[in-house]
Amino acid sequence: MKEWTTAMANQLREALERLERLRLPEYIAYVESRRRFCLMQLLGGIMRGLGMAIGFTVLGALLVAMLQGLAQRNLPVIGGFLADVVEIVQRNLE
Repeated sequence: MKEWTTAMANQLREALERLERLRLPEYIAYVESRRRFCLMQLLGGIMRGLGMAIGFTVLGALLVAMLQGLAQRNLPVIGGFLADVVEIVQRNLE
């Protein structure tokens, strides 16, 4: 019987430590503060949008640079097609 109570006490202590590590009261206070919660969600959305815009811009620039490189190598069929695509993209960028 004593072993069982010791084991249960240890399990309860471990469960309590895990709950304390979750910092549940702080999270509840954060969620209940509507102004702070909305502000953090808004800022998070703005940052994600900026990250996507910058990422797509960089990827687009890399794609155009690669297409220009392929067009300059004068590949038989692909070269003409890529030259047209690069020309269209550059016209739209200006």
